[in-house]
Amino acid sequence: MRVLSSINAFREARRKMGGTVGFVPTMGYLHEGHLMLVRRAKAENETAVASIFVNPTQFGPKEDFARYPRDPQRDLSLLEREGTDLVFMPEAEEVYPQAFATWVDVEKVTERLEGSTRPGHFRGVATVVAKLCNIVEPTAAYFGEKDAQQVVVIKRMIADLNMNLNVVVVPTHREPDGLAMSSRNVYLNTQERQAALILWKSLSLARQLWSDQERRPESIKQQMVALIQKEPLARIDYISMADPETLEELAEIRHTALVSLAVYVGNTRLIDNITITS
Repeated sequence: MRVLSSINAFREARRKMGGTVGFVPTMGYLHEGHLMLVRRAKAENETAVASIFVNPTQFGPKEDFARYPRDPQRDLSLLEREGTDLVFMPEAEEVYPQAFATWVDVEKVTERLEGSTRPGHFRGVATVVAKLCNIVEPTAAYFGEKDAQQVVVIKRMIADLNMNLNVVVVPTHREPDGLAMSSRNVYLNTQERQAALILWKSLSLARQLWSDQERRPESIKQQMVALIQKEPLARIDYISMADPETLEELAEIRHTALVSLAVYVGNTRLIDNITITS
């Protein structure tokens, strides 16, 4: 496994690659969910590439960029164990040099959910993904379903900019008790870790209500709210039932809906989602 930190060095290595390239962009502090993406990229392509870059432009001024968990040596060990061929691990100055002045803004689908509570977040996400894909030139890029809105944004960007790239979405990987794997789970103490199960419980409730023929989003959301409010350590940021492609809130569920939520557990903000469909 080769680890490169400069764009020029990576491009030199890229020129020597033949066949298909699967790319897994990450911010590091890898967990089993990330490794599942790497395994898919490895299985479906001749070369597997990962990046480790905590992207400063997708964090707001009051968010956790400075304390975002980092352990690059552990990450590299895990990637090597999975047979990753090449890792791009640049410094911020390499990705955003002093004269940098170009941004990718995806409209409409970024204005809701995470976009409404984290202004500028998706501008940073879209810009860095575009830059990384321009550097790596992958055949396919692999993303987790847990970041559902991010997937929608990236697919929209790729379609609108006619990027020659296939997006592969891999199902959310969960702990045995249902908690979605996330690098931010490390922030949770023992009591908060137990309380965080309320996200999965509320999503499971939504699925059960759907199975019981409930088709009114407001009714489902109200029951989810009531359940979450029983957990004293949890504080709701948003609950959404939206069209999976446009992310517009649904007045009635006819065929399918993306049920997503953001909940603070203690001081840690967690997101999760499921798709319900007939």
